[in-house]
Parts: sequence; C-alpha cells; structure tokens
Amino acid sequence: MMKNPIFDFAAHYTDVGGVRMHMPGHKGRALLGCEAMDITEIDGADSLYEASGIIAESEKNAALLFGAHKTLYSTEGSSQCIRAMLALIRSHGERIRKNGYILAARNVHKTFVTAAGLLDLEVRFLAPSEGASLLYAPIDLCALERIFEADAPLALYITSPDYLGNVAPIERLSALCHRFGVLLCVDNAHGAYLRFLSPSRHPLDLGADLCCDSAHKTLPALTGASYLHLNKGLPDGFYEQAKDAMALFGSTSPSYLILASLDLVNGLLADEFPKKIQEFLPLCERFKERLLRHGFTLTGDEPLKVTLMPKSFGYTGKEIAAHLRSANIECEFADADSLVLMLSPYMDEDALTKTADRLTDLFRRAPMKDAPPAPHIPRRAASIREAMLAPSESVPIEKALGRTVCSLAVDCPPAVPPVICGEVADEKALAILHYYGIDECRVRLYEKG
Repeated sequence: MMKNPIFDFAAHYTDVGGVRMHMPGHKGRALLGCEAMDITEIDGADSLYEASGIIAESEKNAALLFGAHKTLYSTEGSSQCIRAMLALIRSHGERIRKNGYILAARNVHKTFVTAAGLLDLEVRFLAPSEGASLLYAPIDLCALERIFEADAPLALYITSPDYLGNVAPIERLSALCHRFGVLLCVDNAHGAYLRFLSPSRHPLDLGADLCCDSAHKTLPALTGASYLHLNKGLPDGFYEQAKDAMALFGSTSPSYLILASLDLVNGLLADEFPKKIQEFLPLCERFKERLLRHGFTLTGDEPLKVTLMPKSFGYTGKEIAAHLRSANIECEFADADSLVLMLSPYMDEDALTKTADRLTDLFRRAPMKDAPPAPHIPRRAASIREAMLAPSESVPIEKALGRTVCSLAVDCPPAVPPVICGEVADEKALAILHYYGIDECRVRLYEKG
C-alpha cells in the first residue's frame, strides 16, 4: 500500500496537541473544522520548493503513478504549472541560443497569455481550422508540418481536453513535434483521470513532454491541487530548474491542506480509483445514450464530460442551465451555444438519473439557427508584454475599434480570451466580443482608433 507521508505527518502533529507558536492564526482551533490539519513549514513538514523530506517522497509517489520522470505539486491550480512550463521553455531557448517562439492553439487559458507577457515570450497562434470556435481549436496536421518546415518553434502548446471535452490527437502531434525537435506542452487540466483509463489516454503516455493536471477537477482532491509533470528524455536543465520555475510564481505559504489532499489522492490512485472509474464508465455511456435518444446533440470524446450543443434542440445552454438549477442541479458551464456537465466516479447513479430525468423533461423546440462567429486572429500591434503592461483605459467595445487591446474581463469558466493582448480590435474582433457578452475592454492609452 502506498504511504501518505504528508497527511500522516499533519495527522500526527494534530494528535500530539502541542502549543502552536507558529502560523496560521487559527492555531488549530476549529471554525471550519479542518484547521487542525492546516499547518505551515514547521520542523519535519518539509518545504514545497526546497522539498527533501515528506513532500519530496509524496511527489515521487505521484510521479510513479503518472509515469512521469518528475512530478511537482501545485497548491495554486494548473495556473502555476502553466507559468512554470513557459518559464522552462524560455530558459531552454536561451540555453540552446535560439530566439524562438511558442506556437499555440487559439483556445488557451488566459493564464497562458499573462504568463507569456510576464516572461516576454513571443507567441504565434495557429490559424483556426474549419469548425473551430472560441473553445474548440482543432489542429490541421498538414498545416502544422508546413509551419515546422518553414520555422520550427521552441514548443507547441495545446489545451487537451478542451473545455468542451475534445481530446487532441496527441500521439500524432508528439511524433510530428519530435521529428522537428519541438517540445509538446499540454494543458491537461481537465484530464488527470485519463491516466487511469484502460488503456491510458494521458498526454504523458502519448508522448507529451510537459503537461499540467488539475487534480481537483477530475480527481478527489481539494480545489487548487494540481501537478506539473515532466516526461522522460527532456533536454538539459528542465529537471534541475523545475522547482525554481514553480517557486518563481508560487506563494511561499502553500496550503498544507491542499498538499495533504494530493498526498491522500496518491493512495486512492494506487488502490481503488482505477477500478471505480472502470465501473463508472458504463453509467456515463448510458447517461449520454439517454440524452442522445431524447434528441440532444452532444460533442467531445472525453469520457467524464458531457457537453450538450442545445441550439439544435431549440434552447441555449443558459436556458438549460436554469432549468437544471430549478431542480438544484448545477452545471459546470453554460453559454449560448453549449452546456457542460462534469462527471466523477465519486457521484452515484441516482445523481445521473436525476439529471437525465430533468433534461429529458424538456420538449424539442424549433432549432435555433444563429451560430457563434468564427474565431479570428487580428493584426498584432504590440507584443503581449508591451500591451499588458502599457498604460491603459477601459472603454466600451464600440469605442475600441482600431485600438490595441491590453486586457479583457474574461469570465472563468472558461477563461479563454477571444482577443489577445497586443492585438488590434477590428470589426470581426468586436463582433466576437459582443457575441460573448463582453461590453468593455482595456485598450492602450494615448492611442486613437
């Protein structure tokens, strides 16, 4: 049985009941009920970014479970891991003396954009393929190969699974990347559980070099619990600098409650979780099949995510979310075009039945014909860093025409920016912002449209 060194230490410290002349200020007294386990870097507790004791042991356990050469914990979500991945890529570029760039699919999380700005990385975005949307960015492998032949980037960065549950062809992307000496980096925040399918569909097993997983999204961990995974065979410097890259963006006071939850999850992943997920998958399939029989359109191929595209059934995603909410069922995400439900083997069949019953209460209406605007990459007037840090002002989007975008108020979820810092707001960009309900944005000061 796999040990849980972080949890065991905190539990023992709680049982001893000593005088806490250290942070936090609650001193282990229960207001929420979990305070006794909420400790700081006391003697024996190890230190996340200089780990050599119980945290290092636990991280090695996680690396073994995920098949990684090295796995590091984050208590600040996959956002911290994304920033660290980009920092490692930047350092790699300097080490090999290549003033390279990162090529990214357009549906990146806003953390990718801000991290690129902070690190002053050049980012080029793949032109949207046919059928793409704000959240869905399929990759044309032939077009990608032509880009690599002309000017190969330092790394290709993709989001898989995306917010709608679409899984990229990582094995084929990996083969192409490695043929041209390009690193493959994957935001796998929604796919930690893919490792425990049979066979595994985790990016590391399919050839990704770096990836982040949010344990709290699909594994039974506390919110903020995440991993940065480094695969075998990375160039010099990656393994040695990984902790420093995480520390560059991480708090010096990481939550030990979150660390303890990551530690406990290791035991579950080594024991009951693979079996539970295999037993749960048939229930997921029956749930999806029931919705399909009722006439709903589903998208995505991720097993534990159910994404309805409800306009063909005559509703917006927000209308269906309100219908579910009236029965005390809360979805993960809804907008005009989609509704996302996230499933877990730690929910019971009754929850699936109740949700399916509520959805199939709806009767079909005339299909809604309007479609979201196609993704668009505007002209770039400044680097991400220049725009992000420039003096700016907030204006209604109708007054942003011709001006350089500095930042956007992007909803989270899904936190995918329709326009990127440094791009010029043209008419197509403004149409996209309007469609997604973004009424204003920050644009560069001292600039006329």
